Amino acid sequence: MTVPALADLLTPADAEALAAAVLPAAVERFVGGAAGAELTLRANRAAFDRLHLVPRVLADVSSVGTTRTLLGTESALPVAVAPMAYQRAVHPDGEPAAARAARDAGVPFTACTFSSTAVEDITATGATTWFQLYWLRDRGHTGELLERAEAAGCRALMLTVDTPRMGRRAADMRGAFTLPDGVSPVHFGARPDGVPRTASSGVSAVAAQTANVVDPSLSWADLDWLRARTRLPLILKGVLDPDDAERAAACGADALVVSNHGGRQLDGALPALDALPAVAEAVAGRCEVLLDSGVRSGTDVLKALALGADGVLLGRPVLWGLAAGGHQGVLRVLHLLGEELESALALAGCPDLAAAARLRTVAGPGGEPR
Repeated sequence: MTVPALADLLTPADAEALAAAVLPAAVERFVGGAAGAELTLRANRAAFDRLHLVPRVLADVSSVGTTRTLLGTESALPVAVAPMAYQRAVHPDGEPAAARAARDAGVPFTACTFSSTAVEDITATGATTWFQLYWLRDRGHTGELLERAEAAGCRALMLTVDTPRMGRRAADMRGAFTLPDGVSPVHFGARPDGVPRTASSGVSAVAAQTANVVDPSLSWADLDWLRARTRLPLILKGVLDPDDAERAAACGADALVVSNHGGRQLDGALPALDALPAVAEAVAGRCEVLLDSGVRSGTDVLKALALGADGVLLGRPVLWGLAAGGHQGVLRVLHLLGEELESALALAGCPDLAAAARLRTVAGPGGEPR
């Protein structure tokens, strides 16, 4: 197989081949893999593939706008970089390189609780940064992370709500996955639970460490504690059920992320794109709605907007770009996504993102228009 050079990439998804050429096999499996039989991983893509757009014509698209305000900050695209752990496992420059690319592309970057670079070093890049939080067994440590995120200048807090425990990821278990030397969750410092232990056969060290520190008792009642301790806008990530979306909006969430964790949690869960219309209807504009899981192209972004999303989170393609070329690799992926979105908007007869929200869609051959 001929692997293209970074400059030869024509789509964000093309970066996957470059990443595969440079990543150790275990790390590639960790990035690309999912839970169980990976049914939901494949279903996420199938949902995008079977959804068809109904373009409008005779619209003046001589100028097409892609900017959107997300959580109070203007973004050049209706896109933010998703929270992804241990980015130094795919490239030594890790999270700061990806954050600089997000800054240069004009989109938000989400720093992760299990980041391999400190949140202070990420915000120092000048990127608009959101902080993703896992609910930790050590409530004091949770509070410390909140304080650090605010002090570092993060603009929003994203609480992941679909991970009371890590999904069973067979590839990582079979390979007894451990992080590469020198890569660790720096927000845990010298704590005894902070560095993933060496895995035994059939055990992922990352899964074992996550089980040790993430609190599965997280419930709706804990949102009051969280709200009382942060002034940041609150995003809940991992919502698929419209009843949960309704309750989150009633609790004052500023945004929801419709997500199945890229297929990495409950295998067999509903594709995020299929869950999106009901969630958007349930919240009825009371909070922003973002889509995560399976986004690979600008046309995917347009489909999400047509089904009611305010924007999307981009995950694996960012890691592929980072592995392939560090800062420049991620920037190339984000620029390609923007070019694809601008082209898709024009071809669909949408001069702006508001027009995209009015597009009709048809789900599959013979499907009913939405």
